[in-house]
Amino acid sequence: MRYDWKAFRPALRRAVLRFSLVVILFGGYVTLFHPKSPLPDEWHPLTPLDVKAPVSGLTKWKLRNALSDDAACLQALRGSRYAQLESLRESAQCHISPRVALTGLGAARLERIETRCQTALRLAMWERHGLQAAAERHLGAQVSEIRHFSSYSCREIRRPGGSGGRMSSHATADAIDVSGFRISDGRLIQLKSDWAGPGPAARFLRDAFASACLRFPVALGPGYNALHADHFHLQGSGWGLCR
Repeated sequence: MRYDWKAFRPALRRAVLRFSLVVILFGGYVTLFHPKSPLPDEWHPLTPLDVKAPVSGLTKWKLRNALSDDAACLQALRGSRYAQLESLRESAQCHISPRVALTGLGAARLERIETRCQTALRLAMWERHGLQAAAERHLGAQVSEIRHFSSYSCREIRRPGGSGGRMSSHATADAIDVSGFRISDGRLIQLKSDWAGPGPAARFLRDAFASACLRFPVALGPGYNALHADHFHLQGSGWGLCR
């Protein structure tokens, strides 16, 4: 007796397709939900942002998620040295929420600064994935301190011709002004004196600024105008301005 295999081919294809689908679904379930998932955390879509994790194709997406939710932001900042504070509200235009007192990020300390969690988290990502690499590359050392002027300041935008008439991003602690860095070998590098030089300190500062542009939507430095000659203005609001 001969079988007509051609007649069974459609059924066989359907069976193979169903089996393949079951294998794919099971594999996806194990990959995403099993405690021993083979995916590293930086590539796992259900694992929240970890500042210390290597950068992956999901890092920007994870960072956006952390920045958009206050609780997630505070969780992602857990590797930094900070204390959570009650929200501050001076007026409808001047406030900090969620508010943290930040004293350190990774290998770098800071003079205590009160800022918004989202600003601190962007700063932590910059320190881990840009700033320290720039210091190693150009100075052969680590950044041990990030020096700053301020984050929160209830004021209008400053322009060369005077007040801009609009509130500054500092009014909501959505920015920080970084003035320089203490290096682990004792050197003090400041934007005011070292930005324009030809040596490794200037190259480090330019590299550090370029990496800050990857973490902050707005980054303004000495090349922007005279008001920024002595600091980097790193801002979490706005989009696409790196000068």
